[in-house]
Amino acid sequence: MDKFKCPSFFKCGGKEKVTASSENFHVGETDENQDRGNWSKKSDYLLSMVGYAVGLGNVWRFPYLTYNNGGGAFLIPYAIMLALAGLPLFFLECSLGQFASLGPVSVWRLLPLFQGVGITMVLISIFVTIYYNVIIAYSLYYMFASFQSELPWKNCSYWADENCSRSPIVTHCNISTLSGESIRVNKSLVDINPLNCINGSEIYQPGQLPSEQYWNKVALQRSSGMDETGVIVWYLALCLLLAWLIVGAALFKGIKSSGKVVYFTALFPYAVLLILLVRGATLEGALKGISYYIGAQSNFTKLKEAEVWKDAATQIFYSLSVAWGGLVALSSYNKFNNNCFLDAILVCLINCFTSVFAGFAIFSILGHMAHISGKEVAQVVKSGFDLAFIAYPEALAQLPGGPFWSILFFFMLLTLGLDSQFASIETITTTIQDLFPKVMKKMRVPITLGCCLVLFLLGLVCVTQAGIYWVHLIDHFCAGWGILIAAILEIIGIIWIYGGNRFIEDIEMMIGAKRWIFWLWWRACWFVITPLLLIVSN
Repeated sequence: MDKFKCPSFFKCGGKEKVTASSENFHVGETDENQDRGNWSKKSDYLLSMVGYAVGLGNVWRFPYLTYNNGGGAFLIPYAIMLALAGLPLFFLECSLGQFASLGPVSVWRLLPLFQGVGITMVLISIFVTIYYNVIIAYSLYYMFASFQSELPWKNCSYWADENCSRSPIVTHCNISTLSGESIRVNKSLVDINPLNCINGSEIYQPGQLPSEQYWNKVALQRSSGMDETGVIVWYLALCLLLAWLIVGAALFKGIKSSGKVVYFTALFPYAVLLILLVRGATLEGALKGISYYIGAQSNFTKLKEAEVWKDAATQIFYSLSVAWGGLVALSSYNKFNNNCFLDAILVCLINCFTSVFAGFAIFSILGHMAHISGKEVAQVVKSGFDLAFIAYPEALAQLPGGPFWSILFFFMLLTLGLDSQFASIETITTTIQDLFPKVMKKMRVPITLGCCLVLFLLGLVCVTQAGIYWVHLIDHFCAGWGILIAAILEIIGIIWIYGGNRFIEDIEMMIGAKRWIFWLWWRACWFVITPLLLIVSN
């Protein structure tokens, strides 16, 4: 490596061999970079990257998007967008972090004018960690609530109102009415006219599932709006505190400790998804659910719609966690000659496989739910919070041994969330380490725990009765256009201003020289295709 000249503003893995300080247990005696430390094993890094990329969206967003955008046909634009947008950005960030051995802010020493891009990424990570741990708190609450002989949302209980029902509420009209008059139906006034209520006919009102009312009335104690903050929901606050204690305990030694925890948190979700898939496949209606997801119900005419391609690009972009700063931060602890190209390919493929695989587990059980309720699969499919905390819990409540399956499911959500949270907090602490290296060496544990404490306090607003509105607000503005803009500026800065050819030379310093044809694809994506797709997606 000595024959290469490394830019002075990069550390390039740390060439000077010094003795690790006894105070800095973040650094091992055999680490190549004695200033910052390296991953103990290559597998620590890979599992951390997989855990960071594979998150809640793989389970609760991708299956719904696939179903809603043509089923199996959606995999075509999804694969194309992976090749044209997701993988090029992923490889770029991994290479950048590894070459510089710096986090998402300090790495912009190569182009100080664009240092604001790195700051934006860190700020986004800070806001995301606040609400992401709230989702983990929800999962903890539901997991603890499942330790009962019968799931509390299986039936309409004391907390339910008259609208709680799994089937439509039927009311008979006893009199003919004139337009504009009102009659009392199910203890509420509704406006009706002769066209919808004739003497002796029936009125069907959609009921609210027990799981839906439990989510709103018990778990969240949801208020009427953001302007009605209400009180802190104490059991959610305790779950949030526990979530931050877990994160702090896993990160107190930085990558040296989190790199070991991910062996469980990154692999356990796959075991649960496999168990849920096997169980779901044995249920009546499972094949119908899978058919809606990716089988006979596939609609290739959907590929003519621009919205389908936009959804594919957006899902790939968010699923891989590019432009959040975490990929740069985690890769900055690699050894200089690590093959980051193969790492990027492997992690991206695992991420996409997980998304598709999770869909089978989700839709097999939703198909059974549709079967026993006498509904079409389309009537029970949900996305996001509605899938994780309403539709799927409702389906699990109908299974024999429902509490066991519920515990497994929410523990899986917990581990999926924790992996992403570890990397996001590491992004913040890595930034502090690069800016104040001497302080961080001596005070890593207090600073890490201090970050967790501050973020816990900031997150308390999200566990008030209006907390869910804050979660949606932060998610919309921080995990939306801000990330897309950061990614566009990142490509402009690295490829168009720093220089794409220069950046390729930097990569070849790490992974070895490649033939020109190898870089033809990456040049086309980095210079033209990927930026255009990002602009269109925005």
